[in-house]
Amino acid sequence: MIQLIAFYLFATIVIASAAMVIFARNPVHSVMWLILAFFNAAGLMLLAGAEFIAMLLVIVYVGAVAVLFLFVVMMLDIDFAELRAGFVRYFPLGALVAIILAAELVFAVGAWSAGGIDLAARAAPVVSDKSNIQQIGELLYTRYIFLFEAAGIVLLVAMIGAIVLTHRQRGGVRGQNISQQVRRRPEDATRLVDPGVGQGMEL
Repeated sequence: MIQLIAFYLFATIVIASAAMVIFARNPVHSVMWLILAFFNAAGLMLLAGAEFIAMLLVIVYVGAVAVLFLFVVMMLDIDFAELRAGFVRYFPLGALVAIILAAELVFAVGAWSAGGIDLAARAAPVVSDKSNIQQIGELLYTRYIFLFEAAGIVLLVAMIGAIVLTHRQRGGVRGQNISQQVRRRPEDATRLVDPGVGQGMEL
């Protein structure tokens, strides 16, 4: 009984927060509603027995993606009057997309009412004495270890490429030369002089 109540609670909050992401006028508020939707979606994944996906939702999406969205939105100088003016301009296209999505939802509900697909023969056997995370870890680091390492290499190359592309030598900028600072002599250092009133400084 408590699982059913938790399911309807999480599902209701997910739907409400997703609607608020769309209808909120402030982009910062939209991101906050998005974070709430991610948290409640993680709760639904926990109820479904997918602890790994719930952890990914909290750590990756809430801890990285949503926070990045929040910082980007807060740093942007957004003209809300221009956004409201663009709403009228792009309303026909948005209405067309909304009609298409509504038709897809009706089709999905009809397909679901007709009966689900029997996936019992295709699904992997469930081991009751092991947790969901342990089973994923065993598959990831045994059968799919080479694919996992290849994905890590691709991400590493992408990170190095982004650093190389953004790291440029700019002229007119004084950089720090550590070796020159180490070789500095005491007589070349800056002196702190406190001259009296009416007295000059010796160069």
